[in-house]
Amino acid sequence: MKKIPVEIIFALIVLAFFLGIFANEKFLNKDQSGVSKTENKIANNLEILQEKVLPKNGYRFKINWGILGKRMIDDGVIDKVKLAKALTGKETLDANFDKYLDGSNQREIELTQENAQFWVDVLWGFGLANKNPILETGQMTEGGNTANFASTGGWTIGAKAPMDLYSKFSYIILSESQQKMVSEIAGNIYRPCCGNSTAFPDCNHGMAALGLIELMVSQNKSKNEIYKTVLAFNSYWFPQTYLDIAYHFQKSGRDYSKIPAQELLSKTFSSAMGYAVVRKEVGNLPWPLLQGGGSCGA
Repeated sequence: MKKIPVEIIFALIVLAFFLGIFANEKFLNKDQSGVSKTENKIANNLEILQEKVLPKNGYRFKINWGILGKRMIDDGVIDKVKLAKALTGKETLDANFDKYLDGSNQREIELTQENAQFWVDVLWGFGLANKNPILETGQMTEGGNTANFASTGGWTIGAKAPMDLYSKFSYIILSESQQKMVSEIAGNIYRPCCGNSTAFPDCNHGMAALGLIELMVSQNKSKNEIYKTVLAFNSYWFPQTYLDIAYHFQKSGRDYSKIPAQELLSKTFSSAMGYAVVRKEVGNLPWPLLQGGGSCGA
């Protein structure tokens, strides 16, 4: 029987030693569940960043909602039973939703992940029905297709046909300077479901954003406050988009919470085309507790 050379034995011992160190290091870098420390660090970083974009406690905005919900129900803009079924599958709404529709005077608007879809629908109805030049002389009227957009033909939770509600009610009356402000802000705000600005509100999110802008301008809110507020609503309506955008800025060394809301809502980032560029760059990220955004329908 041939003897194994000493050099080979020594090499095998050295190899085994280093393999042992590698295996031990790999073990030490995992927790008891087998998740690596690197993976844990990434998850923790994403959770911190997610809280900046989608705070768990939501927002409270000093926007006087008043009795607008009740007025829209009385005018047939919203059918409360249809709305309830669309949101919950039941014929009644939770008290946290119903308080905005029951005629009680609401001085604030609360926005959370849980009620984000409610606000899409209610603000959509408001934007659709409130009389405004953007609806009457803007891009919505071009080509004679007004009734066929997602924001018009897709309105199925009213007591009347969509075009019987379209720009029909003077819920708020804007001065000439206020209307100019609405048009300016609407033209600067995009949404990632399409390439259109809010000045062309052809889907539910666009019409809802238009209604929100009109409401805030009528209450003399500043442009900066309006952009910040619409960004918050957009973020809960399109969580994937704004989480990815936040990560994009973090990678480049910029704090998302300090980026001007108008920049984040611009065509560069918030349009479908702009977000596609961001999405390609950041790839698939394991955002904790991520909930999908809504579609452009009720």
